[in-house]
Formats: sequence, structure tokens, C-alpha cells
Amino acid sequence: MALVLAPGFMLDDDLWTDMGDALARFGPIHHADPSRGHSIEEMAAQTLEAAPKRFDLIGFSMGGYVARAIQRAAPDRVRRMVLVATSARGDSAFQAQRKALVANADPALFGGISHRAIRMALAPDREGDTALVERIHAMSLRLGGEAFRRQSLFRRDGDLQQLAAITCPTLIVAGSQDRLRSVTESGEMLAAIPGARMVTIDAGHMIPMEAPGELSAALTAFLDA
Repeated sequence: MALVLAPGFMLDDDLWTDMGDALARFGPIHHADPSRGHSIEEMAAQTLEAAPKRFDLIGFSMGGYVARAIQRAAPDRVRRMVLVATSARGDSAFQAQRKALVANADPALFGGISHRAIRMALAPDREGDTALVERIHAMSLRLGGEAFRRQSLFRRDGDLQQLAAITCPTLIVAGSQDRLRSVTESGEMLAAIPGARMVTIDAGHMIPMEAPGELSAALTAFLDA
């Protein structure tokens, strides 16, 4: 079985580096390309086009929206799905307005996601982890200003009412110290997806990098079931 990974906002393959050995045992790994696409649906379609016929699917944060769009478009191709540190809520009016303002900035002036924003994505006791902050910052620099502009314009529509149609086994993973996507939001998905399971890990938003061992263990137990 192959594994398809969908990253979060302005993150690339390095998001999963610390879980490499654990993920490799599940077969060939295919990464959704965060440098392409002008919408959640377009990124999902491009990922499906490059993906194997059948696969397990993991979506992190923004990638959770992409993963659900993939599952809706091709439910017969997704064996199991994992939604990590994500939500089924749509953008608020304030979030949509802020994204539009950010997207109007000159891509040539992009200097990466701010260190302040990155620290907010970590558990409070990891805010001082300079090496981790710099790794996350480096991912945004590699993707660059044009990807930042496009991803900022991705509209995240709430899909809570559509979750009952998900038929594949689904695992939801929440960070107990996540300040961007709450445990409550994970609980909403748990209640809406038939037969879903949920695991809470002691981490902030960046679970694959803050707690790779704990997340790997949860994925292994679920994907091996």
C-alpha cells in the first residue's frame, strides 16, 4: 500500500522528515506538491493525478482540507485517512479578509513566515527551540513568495455537514497544546465522521515535528489495524 502525504500552509516534505523510517514501512511515499494549485480542490486534483491507484492518506492542518477533498473526489481510492491538527470549520470573515490583505503583498518581498507566527504554532515549552523554528522558517523560504500568495488565497470552506459521507476508516489526531486548531475542532470531526477514532498528543500544532515518535506510534497502530 502506498502513502500520500498532504502538508500544511507553507510547509514542504521536511514536515515529515523525523517520521521517515516509521512512514517508509507502509510503502512508497507520495507528497502532495505545495508549490502548485490555486485552491484546495485544485491541489487535491493534482495530488490525485500523481497518486497511485489506491493509498492511505494523511493530511496535516491545511492538508486535512486537501485530504478530505481527495476522499470526496475519489472515495474508492482512499483505504484509510488520517487528519492531523486540522478542522472542518470554514474561514471566518476576519480570516478571509486578512488572507486577502496578505495575498496582495509583493511576492518578491516575502521573507518567510515570521518567527512570531511559527512560535505560536508550537507548544509554549517549544517556543525557544531555535533549531525547530528555523526548520519551519526554511520551508516557507523554499516555497517562496508566489506560493505564499496562492496559498493565502485558498478558501477553506467548512465541510462539517459533508463528513457523514466519509466511508473509509479515519483517525483524527489533535495536539493538546495546539493554539491554532483546538481539540474541540477535532472533536467536531470525530462526532461527524462515522466510526472515526481520535488520539490526543501532548504537543502544539506542529505535531509531526514536535512529537514525531508519538504520532508515528498512533499512525502505526491505525494503519496496521
